[in-house]
Amino acid sequence: MAKLKFVHYINQFFANIGGEEKADYPPEMREGGMGPGLAFAQAFGEEAEIVATIICGDSYFNENVDTATETVLGMIREKNPDGVICGPAFNAGRYGVACGTVAAAVKEQLGIPVVTGMYKENPGADMYKNKVYICETKNSAAGMRGAVKKMAPLALKLVKNEPVGSSKEEGYMPNGIRVNFFEEKTGAGRAVDMLVNKLNGREYVTEYPMPSFDRVEPGPAIKNMAFARIALVTSGGIVPKGNPDHIESSSASKYGCYNIEDVTDLTEESYETAHGGYDPSYANQDADRVLPVDIIREFLKEGKIGSLHQYFYTTVGNGTSVANATKYAKEIGQKLVDDHVDAVILTST
Repeated sequence: MAKLKFVHYINQFFANIGGEEKADYPPEMREGGMGPGLAFAQAFGEEAEIVATIICGDSYFNENVDTATETVLGMIREKNPDGVICGPAFNAGRYGVACGTVAAAVKEQLGIPVVTGMYKENPGADMYKNKVYICETKNSAAGMRGAVKKMAPLALKLVKNEPVGSSKEEGYMPNGIRVNFFEEKTGAGRAVDMLVNKLNGREYVTEYPMPSFDRVEPGPAIKNMAFARIALVTSGGIVPKGNPDHIESSSASKYGCYNIEDVTDLTEESYETAHGGYDPSYANQDADRVLPVDIIREFLKEGKIGSLHQYFYTTVGNGTSVANATKYAKEIGQKLVDDHVDAVILTST
């Protein structure tokens, strides 16, 4: 019996081509499996094989979504596989969006079974979990073994057109599809069991997990703004012309810090936005529309505020994971505290 054929999509990092410096790597197809594909091949055993690996840099894909998707689909068509695997992307935001985009296109345009995997907070998860099967993974590549353990059996089931169980059984993220089944106990009985276990400190699993939201207490009001030191921070992607630190247009992996000590106006010649989630023309014409340096300078002259911090911090919020956003906030916040900043004006788009 011939082995089932799979094509595997990965990024430049897992292809061992390079990190962020190679994120602009264009789509390329190589014969056979490589990187995490070797783990999938081992998990498939004699049932299936990776016949080709498609590689694409995260920045290239997200900055050229339409053309990159079409190119990748063309490569997959060429191999005519039984199934496709994308990733896993873990908590890499741009990689997750790319995996989700490719997976959805493979399913919708080629009609080929496809599976991907990523961390629950990856922006690609929210975007595509209702369109394709996304196995939940840990937030880093340290969880590769567990990811393959979920993804490989599910991929084989889909290719062989076998019944797929619930998300809890198969390890994929809930996708909004409800299937009726019979439980031994009624809902009331199960609820009482959970309550008793909870009251006795025993382990229990809810059938309806609630979303978790941060509750942040507001800081005390500034008593006198005329003596306050104010800092500007933005997720709108405002950067010096040329984007010297190469902050990504989506799923940013970094933030920038730039000196505006002698700057009174963010001119079109000197500043622009790196953001890829909104029409950049207005921000590029006048970056003060996103980062109001000009207005703050007016307030300074009028004595409405005490001083403007000499540095502003910037990143791109488009598709950036909650984990990365939290990390940036903690780092930036500590630097502002160390620099005796009293308050922050945080702008988006």
